[in-house]
Amino acid sequence: MSQKFQKKQKMLLSSRPGRKEQQPGVPGEDERINLLMIHQRDHKMWMRQYKCLTNDPSAASAIYVPYYAGLDVGRYLWDPDGFMRDYDATNLVKWLASRPEWKKMWGRDHFLVAGRINWDFRRDPKNESDWGNELLNFPESRNMTMLVIESSPWNYNDFGIPYPTYFHPSSDADVFQWQNRMRRLKRRYLFAFAGARRPNLHESIRCIPVFFHPGSAYVQYIWHFPKDFNKFSVLIPANDVKFGKANIERVLQRIPREKRAAMKEEVIKLIPKVIYADPSSKLETIEDAFDITVKGVVDRVETVRKEMIEGKEVNSEFDEEESWKYFTFGKLGVHEWDRFFSSKLGKLGA
Repeated sequence: MSQKFQKKQKMLLSSRPGRKEQQPGVPGEDERINLLMIHQRDHKMWMRQYKCLTNDPSAASAIYVPYYAGLDVGRYLWDPDGFMRDYDATNLVKWLASRPEWKKMWGRDHFLVAGRINWDFRRDPKNESDWGNELLNFPESRNMTMLVIESSPWNYNDFGIPYPTYFHPSSDADVFQWQNRMRRLKRRYLFAFAGARRPNLHESIRCIPVFFHPGSAYVQYIWHFPKDFNKFSVLIPANDVKFGKANIERVLQRIPREKRAAMKEEVIKLIPKVIYADPSSKLETIEDAFDITVKGVVDRVETVRKEMIEGKEVNSEFDEEESWKYFTFGKLGVHEWDRFFSSKLGKLGA
């Protein structure tokens, strides 16, 4: 890595002025911090501490690209000059494509943590004044696995990973203690609306999530959530509410108390899968969001590698616009959720 690039990364990592200090172990994080959490935290390298790490690219199952895409594009999002927004991303993919490691699988064994929603990196090539840059549009990028905090249901190479939370356990006991605390807490309300994180509501992690679109979570966290979505959440189509076909309160009231208790327990079981453990420690019997993400990437690369060895065209067995269906359920065909993902160019259906 060049000194110029290191200097730029150090600048991107500098803290913002005027931020209130947080309690130790409870960092004041936002959505973009997970790209740093994957690579470094308090100068402790998660990726460098990973038990299966190798310095030999030829022996690696997958190759991590430590480029802070979200922080980079964030500097120029309001810049009308599309060239500036694309500059670093363009140079990155050119440099990667020139490396001998790239030639091994033409980048299909590379992965990158973007740290923002995918739409920040998919500017319309025909509209330079549009939002974001074109990182995910580049041919080289489309070969890589991109980890974002909100993936596109219509593209096959970006995958959603959990938003960072305020809880970074340093041991299995920390997780078990938190889970037991959630089990003991009593809630006075059947439901509440929350559109943002509530770090001061310590019982909020055990809420049974109510979604109005399967794209909110089900097709986002395909590596982190179980496939039986009804066991831990409720789906009420947004248009059913909008046009009076469903009443949120009545739908939730019809769920028996026993089932609500079982669903709450499923949510509590999910806690380890959506949190990032303290990188300076090690969880012994639990896989956190980082472990699950890396496993998902490696499994994906192995699948692609097998297809290449067999002479198959990668991802040729399905239309890219049906990526959400293939990656979530492992099969295609008519599905009850088709209406939710009916138009790529327009709004998500409901």
